[in-house]
Amino acid sequence: MTRQRIVILTGLSGSGKSSAARALEDEGFFVVDNLPMTLLPSFLEVAEQGGKLRTDVAIVVDVRTRDFLSGFEEIFRDLEKTGHRLEIYFFDASDETLVRRFSETRRRHPLAQAEGLSQGIHQERHLLQGLKDFATVVVDTSGLTPHELRARVIRMVRRPEGRAPLVVRLQSFGYRYGVPLDSDLVMDVRFLPNPHFVDELRPLLGLDAPVSEFVLAQPACQDFLRHFNNLLRFLLPHYRKEGKSYLTVSIGCTGGRHRSVALVEELRPTFVDEGITLEVNHRDLAKG
Repeated sequence: MTRQRIVILTGLSGSGKSSAARALEDEGFFVVDNLPMTLLPSFLEVAEQGGKLRTDVAIVVDVRTRDFLSGFEEIFRDLEKTGHRLEIYFFDASDETLVRRFSETRRRHPLAQAEGLSQGIHQERHLLQGLKDFATVVVDTSGLTPHELRARVIRMVRRPEGRAPLVVRLQSFGYRYGVPLDSDLVMDVRFLPNPHFVDELRPLLGLDAPVSEFVLAQPACQDFLRHFNNLLRFLLPHYRKEGKSYLTVSIGCTGGRHRSVALVEELRPTFVDEGITLEVNHRDLAKG
C-alpha cells in the first residue's frame, strides 16, 4: 500500500470541521466526510487499489456515526506502523460559542435529545475526550472567523517536509472570559498590580507604552519573566526533540486587556528562532 499523509478532522459539532474540510479540499486533499473509524483501513486499501490516493487524504469523523470511536487508538497505531503519516486535528469551542452557532444556523445537534442543546454538547465532550487527548493539535475556534480558521488550517498542513518546525501560538486572555481551550501552557499573572485601578491607565491597553512600563516596572514582574524565560528555554528544545508541532502558550489576567497583553509583547523575543514559527493573539483585547 502507498504510504499516505492522512489528516483526521474531528471534534465537537459546530466547531468548524466542515470549514476545515473545505480548506483542505481546496489544498488538493482527497476528503471523505463521516467515515466510521472501523472502516478507515478498508477504505485506504480499496481507494489505493482503485487509484484514488494520488493525493493526501483528509477524513472527517465525529459523533454522527455512533461507533466512530470503536478501537480508534489501535487503528491509528496500526496505520502509523505501516508507514502512513497520521495527523489528528481536534476542533473545539466554548459551550457559549457552540450554543450561539447552533442557534444562528438553526441546525440540530446530533446528541440533543429531550435534555436540550447544552446537555448534548456536554455529552459530546465526554465522548470525545479520549480522542482529544490523542490529538496532534487542538484548535479552539471560539474567537476565530471562518477566514481565520481557514488560514490557520492551511498553515498547519503546509508545514515544510523533512523537518519538524514548532509553531508557537502566544496569546493573552482574560480569566473573566474563560481559559482558552487549546492551551498547552497557562500562566496566571493576576498576582501583578492591576493597571485597571490606576485612573490614567484604565482606558489604555497593554499595547500602550504607559501600561507596559507600569507592568514591567514591578519587581515581581521581572522575577516572573526571568523564571518563565528559563522554563521556556528548557521546554522548547525538548518539545521540538519529541516532534511536537504546535504549542499554545496562554498568559491570563482578569480582563485580558492590560497585564497579560503587556507580558505577551515582552515575551515575543523568547520565541525568535529559525526553528519556531510564532503566532501572537490577544484574544480579549477588544472586550471589557
